[in-house]
Amino acid sequence: MNAVSYHFLEEQKEDVHHNVITDLQNGDAQTRRRLAVYCLKDAYLPLRLLDKLMCIVNNIEMARVTGVPLTYLLTRGQQVKVVSQLLRKAHEHGYLLPTYQSQQGDEFVGATVLEPRKGFYNEPIATLDFASLYPSIMMAHNLCYTTLLQVNTTPHGSTGGGIQALVQRYNLTDEDYIKTPTGAYFVKSHICHGILPEILQQLLSARKK
Repeated sequence: MNAVSYHFLEEQKEDVHHNVITDLQNGDAQTRRRLAVYCLKDAYLPLRLLDKLMCIVNNIEMARVTGVPLTYLLTRGQQVKVVSQLLRKAHEHGYLLPTYQSQQGDEFVGATVLEPRKGFYNEPIATLDFASLYPSIMMAHNLCYTTLLQVNTTPHGSTGGGIQALVQRYNLTDEDYIKTPTGAYFVKSHICHGILPEILQQLLSARKK
């Protein structure tokens, strides 16, 4: 805490080693005063840090946006915040989220990371970062569980006839859906606005406030 307090507050704890605490307590009024200042500073600095870093305000706003209790933000991970928002938005739109338990850990492919070209450059190198890249893609193309066209199954679970069968069944045109590079199909927002893009838009708006 000493290093953190100095970094953010430019203040430090009282220089009292734990080995001398008993001696200070058993000493005179001056030594006990030194011990009292040490204890007060230990209690005061965390409160100053909470105020400086706006920890309480930030957690209250996070709880408000995600719809989870404050204790969940402190004791649980990221998944509960995502599921809470999905449940809340699904309820608004009349959806029910199924309960699914995986028997084994799912494997996900991480984001593409390009290796840098190592070397000496005598000219400045510009670095570009697309703000909110994945959320922007999901919002732009309306990617969501609720907009996915499941081309291999029908509503009854039997084998479907591919995308053309769904196009005919739902009376879609080529302008009503998109195909991703991985071969998945999603309807556009004028057919069905996905709940994930709606959640992402609300989160981005809340972050800018």
